Formats: sequence, structure tokens, C-alpha cells
Amino acid sequence: MCRWRSLLSAGVIAATACASTAAVAAARAERPPNVVIVITDDLGYGDLGVYGHPVHRTPNLDRLAAEGQRWTDFYSAAAVCTPSRGSLLTGRLPARLGLERPRGSPNVFLSQSTGGLPHDELTLAELLGQRGYATALIGKWHLGPTPEHSPLTHGFDYFFGTPSSNDHDPVGGFSMQRFFEEPDSAHWDVLLYRNRKVIERPARQETLTQRVTIRRPVLMLGAL
Repeated sequence: MCRWRSLLSAGVIAATACASTAAVAAARAERPPNVVIVITDDLGYGDLGVYGHPVHRTPNLDRLAAEGQRWTDFYSAAAVCTPSRGSLLTGRLPARLGLERPRGSPNVFLSQSTGGLPHDELTLAELLGQRGYATALIGKWHLGPTPEHSPLTHGFDYFFGTPSSNDHDPVGGFSMQRFFEEPDSAHWDVLLYRNRKVIERPARQETLTQRVTIRRPVLMLGAL
């Protein structure tokens, strides 16, 4: 009798386990996928291992290509940071966003700039938020340095990064030589934000890359 009771118990447990597995599978099928977008500056077409670079080792990106899709034809809306990021977020040309290069002015936002991505533009982060996603931006924003143009005002729930490039706000004046040296926090008075709070000034350049790449956002849009 004890033997049959044990077998019956095992059968109930097995049935429960199968039902739980089916429920988990169904829940996963209904759950929308996570979305991770990585945009990098100054990355050439052949700079990744998956595209044939003989020296650079990029195993994680190579794995994404192997397990997903590898595209061989892609066009950016601009060759510099601000307009290309604006177009990626909105799907519109830089000229329609007012982010094309104004005559006689820099073609990217600087720390002293007062403008930013127009608030009447609908961003990818806002669309995802409407679908129930939690969104985060990790890395460089470069679509307006002022608080009213923060990523948090354009649909992102979380922000960890810099308002513009990590080589802005030079200390002691501009020097081209610094672009060819190892990053030194003493050379750049760069702000590092967590949401709306400045947590470092200057940002620690030596560990900045590691800190922005170890986080796991639902929507990542930005890279230094």
C-alpha cells in the first residue's frame, strides 16, 4: 500500500511539474522580448570579429550575430553623435528634428548648449513605455545637456551616463594631444549622472567603460 501511495505521489508531483512547465512556457510566449540597442561611435564596418577583423576580439558581439541576424547593409542618418542619435530614437531625419548642423555652430550639443531633442517628438523609449516596458539609457546621451532635456524627459525610466561625450569640458583649455593619450579624469570635467543626480565630477575615466557595460538595462541606447 505504501508503494502505491509513493507512486501516486510521484505521479501527482510529475503532473504538477509538467503543468508548471507549461504555464511558464505560456507566460514566456506572452511576454514581449527584451530590447537592447547598442550604438557606438567611431566603429568601422570591419572592426568586429564577426565582420572579419583579424586582430580585434569581440566574442560577445560575435555570439549575438551567430545566434541572431547579421546585417551587412546599414546607413546612419549622420556621421556625428547628436543627429544620428536623434534619428535613431525618433526615426526621423536630423533636419526634421532641428538637429542638423546650424550654420556657424557646432554640429553636436556641448555642455554649454541650451537646446536638445524637441519634446514634441515621439521617441522609441516612449513607445516602449506605452507597451509596458521599463526603459533605461546607459552611456552617452548627447541630445541635450540641460535637466529639461534629460533622457528622463524623453521616455526613459533610468539614466546612468554622461550628458555628452567623455572628452568634453577640457580642463585648462583644448589640446589635441589629449585625444591620443590614455583617458585621465584630471583632463576632462565631465559630469556623470544617475537619473537626475550628478554622482561624479569629473567622471572617473579609468573605470567608466566597465561601469556602463556591466549594467543590464531593458533598453540600452548609448555608448561612450
